[in-house]
Amino acid sequence: MVKETGFYDTLGVKPNATPDELKKAYRKLALKYHPDKNPTEGEKFKQISQAYEVLSDAKKREVYDRGGEKAIKEGGTGGGSGGGGFTSPMDIFDLFFGGGSRMHRERKGKNIVHQITVTLEDLYNGATRKLSVQKNCICERCEGRGSRKGAAQMCMSCHGTGVQVRMHQLLPGMVQQVSTVCHNCQGQGQRVSQKDRCKTCAGRKIMRQKKILEVHVDKGVT
Repeated sequence: MVKETGFYDTLGVKPNATPDELKKAYRKLALKYHPDKNPTEGEKFKQISQAYEVLSDAKKREVYDRGGEKAIKEGGTGGGSGGGGFTSPMDIFDLFFGGGSRMHRERKGKNIVHQITVTLEDLYNGATRKLSVQKNCICERCEGRGSRKGAAQMCMSCHGTGVQVRMHQLLPGMVQQVSTVCHNCQGQGQRVSQKDRCKTCAGRKIMRQKKILEVHVDKGVT
């Protein structure tokens, strides 16, 4: 029988919860209360991460079950900077999710600069010029899947995150986390056999397409 159930209550599980049940509960709550999604729930996220850090470690969980949070603090294994090598709740989140919350955000493309030739008359009166550019577009045939529907399988090396996370112990109680692009799926998070790849885009999911743009030269531009 456990002395107190505070950490279990924080994760919404019973004291006899299995490691898989703890992991599932933490994953659900961490995504819900992550600061990027709910900036005002930082304290809640910290409590969730602290509870999971303790309960996911068999030794810490045993100490907590016997003596509660007080025993954890006295043993020097509680809080956000405990013996697990985590310095903040974000360290736990990044380890659990492979840093996906920040690494897979959509990136804004770079600006493209093209030169066009205009006359003095065009600058004075204004004009419209046509410009041909090449751009990446989602493959229409496979709708950006890169394969036939249902053919893609989750990469087991990175578990679908596209990132492989390795932990290196620098000193006792100090752990360094290193994230690299998964070499098995090249960061895609999924793998497709050669025979199932889209024949139009060759599995790249995108196609180079030519587009004609109209460039308006404003009257009086100098």
